[in-house]
Amino acid sequence: MANAVTKTAGSDLFPVVAAALIDGAGRVLVQRRPPGKMMAGLWEFPGGKLEPGETPEAALIRELEEELGIIVSPAAIAPAAFASEALGERHLLLLLYICRDWSGAPRALDATAIDWVAPADLHALAMPPADLPLIGLLERLI
Repeated sequence: MANAVTKTAGSDLFPVVAAALIDGAGRVLVQRRPPGKMMAGLWEFPGGKLEPGETPEAALIRELEEELGIIVSPAAIAPAAFASEALGERHLLLLLYICRDWSGAPRALDATAIDWVAPADLHALAMPPADLPLIGLLERLI
């Protein structure tokens, strides 16, 4: 009997973290990937890859400071969902966290633009495949 879930030879799990930053109006922050990066020009939730030995929460806090210039307390993030997507020889595991409290005003430090978008309006944006299944969840959570 064939198994519906298979492991591709040579594939490596590639964990990344992302945040759904939610403002007081219930909008979510997205950023546009800069030229020269994979999936350039697509809108995404801010975040990034884990460094060796780093917890997902520590990676997310670091990435939000590097990408947006904001400070986030570990107590201000909560796990919300995950997505799984084949990415060439690797397999992306995207861990999405919700955050409603941070210090500082988000700025596009590593992106070409940022925008605050109502969850329902995320469907109209060009986003990476791994982000797409998370939109419906955000619509229900916010």
